[in-house]
Amino acid sequence: MSFPRLAGLAGIGFVVILILANLILTAAGFPTPSQAVSVEEVAAVFTAESGRLRLASALLPTAWLLATVFATGVAVHLGRPREGRIDPWWIVGLAGVLMQSVVFTSVEATRLALMSAGPDGVAGIWALHNALFGFNQVFLATALIGFSMAGVRAAAVARWHAAIGFLAAALLFATATTSPYGIGDVNPLALAGLAGWLLWLLWILVFSARLIRDRVHGDH
Repeated sequence: MSFPRLAGLAGIGFVVILILANLILTAAGFPTPSQAVSVEEVAAVFTAESGRLRLASALLPTAWLLATVFATGVAVHLGRPREGRIDPWWIVGLAGVLMQSVVFTSVEATRLALMSAGPDGVAGIWALHNALFGFNQVFLATALIGFSMAGVRAAAVARWHAAIGFLAAALLFATATTSPYGIGDVNPLALAGLAGWLLWLLWILVFSARLIRDRVHGDH
């Protein structure tokens, strides 16, 4: 199997795992970013549903591995020298993907910490979780801007596909910017962030399909 096809499959796998993990969190009653909850409600969820929450967290190392393979496939495609020059925008995109994996690892670490936190520690850890979750969206935006810009400049990404990326990036960046105002309450742009996240997944699926077709380098 050629690497472009492998990267495309990795991108689809990444999306599937993220959706599955979020379905598990929803079934466990984990609060959404647009849902206002008390510290007591948060503690109750982590006490009663620790098994499901641990399962959702256990899926994510595979997701981060697949995201890295996918992002590398995109970078290899977009990073080919053109007219003797290498477009630096694909580096911005790759850096965004790697940084979101690092930051979201911290998000998951706080979720695991909440399962062992005493009553006095839940409020602080939950606030840290929400802050990290909110700021993580800037790295998703960075990845979308970098890869979409590189794709447009190289005529390797359709304009409608790039438009999805730029729109998603704008929504995610705006949500990250307002995240300090949502640490103690609901982020006012939480639903915009959700829309941006869904568009991010759509962007990945579209590019994954392109890689699977295995035509990006003429490999067969």
